[in-house]
Amino acid sequence: MKAPVPLCESEPHLTLGSTRQGEPTIFNGPTHLVKRRGEDALPCEIILFMLRDKNLIPLSHQHQHALALCVRIDRAVQAGHLDMLAWQAEIQQIFAAEIQLHFAAEEETIFPAALRFPELGPLVDELLTEHALLRDYFALATERTMDPAKLHDFAQHLSQHIRKEERQLFEAMQRLLSTDELEAIGAALEKALEGSTDACALPNEATRLRSKKEI
Repeated sequence: MKAPVPLCESEPHLTLGSTRQGEPTIFNGPTHLVKRRGEDALPCEIILFMLRDKNLIPLSHQHQHALALCVRIDRAVQAGHLDMLAWQAEIQQIFAAEIQLHFAAEEETIFPAALRFPELGPLVDELLTEHALLRDYFALATERTMDPAKLHDFAQHLSQHIRKEERQLFEAMQRLLSTDELEAIGAALEKALEGSTDACALPNEATRLRSKKEI
């Protein structure tokens, strides 16, 4: 049996768990670490473990994919000499292939369910505002008007948004919703996410080569 892959260098006992439904899913802390196959263990400060309900796992997996994108952007920005046209083309493709459907699934399924609980109203309002802001960043990429500073800001806003959904919204919904209600959400998400791809987590060959050069 293949040995587990360490998630980060400073915590070698922490490994990336299976992604099968119903099993623990690993989320990362302040440095937004995501371990992908074929990469060396990444440096990290804190790894946050969360046991996600199986019906929310499809969205959580996509969150992991987006965090992987944020890591690559952060490293490329720090290295400098960015190929902005290539990055903008990738971000445009990621939005069309994965994030556009992800946002729609949250806005049509997750947020309405959360709004049944008045205490979650302000949080949902914040998340909707953040969706609008992130769509503006994706529009900049589509129009090829994103500069390195905006690329960095995009990665920061996206990672912060994901942490808010995972740590606040999803945790609250797992606590407040019944098993049947969560099952209904899972069925709706399965339909809503049909046709989406793992675009964030699986960059094309040109992107891999570009990332190696920049990083």
